Amino acid sequence: MLREDNPSGQAMIILGIDPGTNVTGYGLIECLGNQYRLIDYGCIRPKQGLNISLKRKQIFEALLQLMEHYGVDVASVETQYVRDNPQTSLKLGMVRGVAILAASLRQIPVFEYAPRKAKLAVSGRGSATKAQVQWMVKRLLNLPSLPEPEDAADALALAICHANSLRSNLNLGTEI
Repeated sequence: MLREDNPSGQAMIILGIDPGTNVTGYGLIECLGNQYRLIDYGCIRPKQGLNISLKRKQIFEALLQLMEHYGVDVASVETQYVRDNPQTSLKLGMVRGVAILAASLRQIPVFEYAPRKAKLAVSGRGSATKAQVQWMVKRLLNLPSLPEPEDAADALALAICHANSLRSNLNLGTEI
């Protein structure tokens, strides 16, 4: 299996993950040099009414399935940011941990990127709106329509961000 430095020059499959308790976005791209190809994108939505532990379990299992099904080489996860409500930040951090654990169990390197870096990578502006990110992801991946929902577009932006980091040999992300 290929890893983050990709010395063989073969295509690499990157999984972007936008963690969320109720909606976790994912986006998979294949990267070869400066060429990107969409593989899949969408959202993991745990069943409503479940307690938080069971929601995390569903997210974990869904991510494991995606990693195994697509033969993911590297994962790109959005960093934790502190919101006004510390409880919300803690819950998001736990979902991030679930994503990192799933990748670690598959021995997949995980890199984290701040939301501003992912926005900058696709739009040229770290303060881009969600709509601008969707539009640029559509354009970069030659999609027929905007990737929806926004969480999936954000996950694709994270995957593109990591691909750009590899291509430019910049260490924009932090391996965790």
